[in-house]
Amino acid sequence: MNQTITTKDYLFVGLALLIAAVVAAIMTPLVKKFAFLVGAVDVPKDQRRMHHKPIPRLGGLAIFIAFSVSVLILHSVYDKMVVEWPYIGIAIGGAIIVLLGIIDDIKALPAIPKFFVQLLAAGVAAYFGCRIIRISNPIISSSATYLELPKWLSFVGSVVWIVAITNAVNFIDGLDGLASGISAISAGSLMVIAALTGNIPVAIIMAAIMGGCLGFLPYNFNPAKIFMGDTGATFLGFILATMSIQGMFKLYAFVSFAVPVLILGVPIFDICFAFLRRVAKGQNPMTADRGHIHHRLIDIGFSQKQAVAIAYMMTAILGLTAIVLTLDGEMQALLLIAAFVLAGAVGIIIIMRSNFENETPQEKKDDKKD
Repeated sequence: MNQTITTKDYLFVGLALLIAAVVAAIMTPLVKKFAFLVGAVDVPKDQRRMHHKPIPRLGGLAIFIAFSVSVLILHSVYDKMVVEWPYIGIAIGGAIIVLLGIIDDIKALPAIPKFFVQLLAAGVAAYFGCRIIRISNPIISSSATYLELPKWLSFVGSVVWIVAITNAVNFIDGLDGLASGISAISAGSLMVIAALTGNIPVAIIMAAIMGGCLGFLPYNFNPAKIFMGDTGATFLGFILATMSIQGMFKLYAFVSFAVPVLILGVPIFDICFAFLRRVAKGQNPMTADRGHIHHRLIDIGFSQKQAVAIAYMMTAILGLTAIVLTLDGEMQALLLIAAFVLAGAVGIIIIMRSNFENETPQEKKDDKKD
């Protein structure tokens, strides 16, 4: 239940962030050694990979541990961190996702079995009550501001949303610091919105996610010393997806739909474009390729750090717009439209300038020689 947030609440939100950041910073070097021991190492073997030497993955385990420690400590000392059924389902589903990620980082698993396990995890969360129960009414002239979803559609829609966002964050994990940084910014945006709307549990959980990412980022910036792997990317996507349901989709307002889509706009755009691109080429939508946003930024001449900075900027702009949309004001609709136009314009420029081709720099040099 939403409550009025006090100065004490803000202090505990900050404490959750600090604890997670410190634990992640301490755990990451230990996880790095563990990754080498169990063989969770990413070896560059195709043109999609931007690194040139083996780098340990499994760094997401440090983020998960930091997040868990932070939330458990806050739950034990803070009376407003009440355990409710939806959070139990999210915890169980998150554990399933992390276990799947660890196995996948050690021994690469086929895409189809992973997808079905993700469906299971999302189904558990939805079964326990983490569901989209209403959406904004798209008919402006109607007196009803929102539409209640039938139970079956609420369940199915929630599972689809959770699995889609889980994979969307995983899809953008292609450059050093990209997915972890975008997740930190997105979690920060959700944290602020949860605080503004009085949803203290979501604010604290998002603070723990943001702190875990910030503590991990120094080891993940280019040149990365460790990758977070599927363990981190899918876990972050799962928590962002479920918390967006708990924090936003249950509000009786227009922003209940717009805000999560804005905050997660960059990964959503990337996964949608990847799906359409692969289907148009007659490929399996789950087949990996080198056509993601970050690859195209690299191919048109940006460095890894510049490409990551552009993605950070876009995520921050959309996040700030989402925060403004939660406030009362006449500029809400205009800001929403402007944010989508800006995001779409950048996406179109990236696509146009790379001529819809997934060319590597070497291929471009070969073309010039010819």
